[in-house]
Amino acid sequence: MIASNRGPLSFSFDDSGQLQTKRGGGGLVSSLGPAVEGTGATWVAAAITPADREATGRGIVEAEGFRLRSLAIDPDEYRMFYDVIANGTLWFLFHRLWDLPRRPRFDARWREAWVAFRSVNQTFAAAVAEEAPEGATVLVHDYHLPLVGGLLADKRPDVRSVYFNHTPFCTADEIGILPDDVAVELLEGLAGNRACGFHTRRWAASFEDCCRRLLGRVPATYVAPPAPDPDDFRSTVESETSQRAFEKLDREVGDRAFLVRVDRIELSKNVLRGFHAYDELLRTRPEWRERVVFGAYVYPSREGLAEYLAYRQEVESLVRRLNEKWATPGWTPILLEMTDDFPRSVAALRRSDVLLVNPVRDGLNLVALEGPLVNERDGVLVLSREAGIAEHIGDRALLVNPYDIAGTADAIDRALRMSAEERRAHHHALKAAALARTPQDWLDDQLAAAAG
Repeated sequence: MIASNRGPLSFSFDDSGQLQTKRGGGGLVSSLGPAVEGTGATWVAAAITPADREATGRGIVEAEGFRLRSLAIDPDEYRMFYDVIANGTLWFLFHRLWDLPRRPRFDARWREAWVAFRSVNQTFAAAVAEEAPEGATVLVHDYHLPLVGGLLADKRPDVRSVYFNHTPFCTADEIGILPDDVAVELLEGLAGNRACGFHTRRWAASFEDCCRRLLGRVPATYVAPPAPDPDDFRSTVESETSQRAFEKLDREVGDRAFLVRVDRIELSKNVLRGFHAYDELLRTRPEWRERVVFGAYVYPSREGLAEYLAYRQEVESLVRRLNEKWATPGWTPILLEMTDDFPRSVAALRRSDVLLVNPVRDGLNLVALEGPLVNERDGVLVLSREAGIAEHIGDRALLVNPYDIAGTADAIDRALRMSAEERRAHHHALKAAALARTPQDWLDDQLAAAAG
């Protein structure tokens, strides 16, 4: 069984009001889906949209190779669970995003939201306990459901649950920002699993230190980075939609170099500093003016949070200013696309000469692997050392301090100046890293942790 906030299927209404089902999106589905579809595993997830909630009346839905049980959760309770705690608290904690002199504020309203968060985790645990066969293995995914393992251990001691955390994990000092009782409850819930998995040794070590300090014991951990599915990307590359997008990009960019980023407009992704680095490149190295186009394929995220709405507005404003500052007839320095269009994003990764992945902190970052997987121009990767994937691919990328705008501009300049031979060697090493693991490897690691 699998438990996660977002499931492998998405539902919508057609023009006649009939319910339609299709495969869902998101990193978990793309990474784990290929390994579990068709296996008969039951996936438990929240019903998020009105169409999702309508689908809960059907019980378990089987489609696209998946078997899904959706949980209808009260919308107000879900909002507190998702917006206030999961995204407004834990995401900020794990990615070090708080402006500590001002945030967070753990007041009575926040405490009410924590009760709702616990309640949603209890709902998931109850559903899994009800569905799980005797001795089942349960894979619990991500920071939305950290309490499920401990709750399941009480309800169904026969099942073997393992947890996987898709974000970084905070240090022992940072977890002290949370109220003491909440920090302990969080860690106890995670420690209720047979093992807790992380993308890197660094995040696992942080979790272990937190448990050592607050619980006085260290639960079992494992390190298992997911991998992109080459077949899935190949089918997208070959699709008519993606091919048309590629041809359009080729016409727009022409014979100029193409610097690309593909991201959510997310505080941790460091989108603004990427544009500032491009500005620095054009300011300090005038020879690149009119010779480089920056394609930013970024789409809004977490717009239920005021910080994210403000960040999106800042991104739009900065791009507008930089285009006004540098544009010449026939050259638009930045191509900003703010809709989630996967075939177009894949086309951009194919066409890129330099891929910029510069998060301030990231659990892994699959784009850094997906780019080399589909790229056709011996593209160079400029990568933040704070992305978890940096632990696995090291100096095969050009590593940068994500806060250092001048240093990032230097790295972009170096990438653009690489010889054809250097680019080829760099790209082949990156592609080998992207192909080193498969979605099945990731699933096997989780099952092994459950059996251990």
